[in-house]
Amino acid sequence: MADIIFYNRLGKPTAWLSDRDDETIYLFNGKAVAYLYNDSVYSFRGEHLGFYLNGWIYDNNGYCVFFTKDSLGGPVKPVKGVCPVKGVMSIKPVKSARRVPPVKPVKRLSWIDSSDFF
Repeated sequence: MADIIFYNRLGKPTAWLSDRDDETIYLFNGKAVAYLYNDSVYSFRGEHLGFYLNGWIYDNNGYCVFFTKDSLGGPVKPVKGVCPVKGVMSIKPVKSARRVPPVKPVKRLSWIDSSDFF
């Protein structure tokens, strides 16, 4: 299976899901910033960041943050930009205890800025 690229609302490749473990999300500079657990996205500090559903990452309020090439539904997707070269993968931080995820919000058909998501 290939790595999954996450694009922001402008179509900029922002992060990727490693196919080595199918859970760790890296920025293109190689920094491990989050991981998937069930359908939730967590920071390594244990913060619940959002939900990963149908190829979309939604924030805890239901706004679209990132999409993949295979995402289904959601708002109109922009043209995808060219992916930069991936940096050397950093050592993953130790995972802190996960906080209880909030109730899944209603999925919205609108975007939110992704600049401070990770």
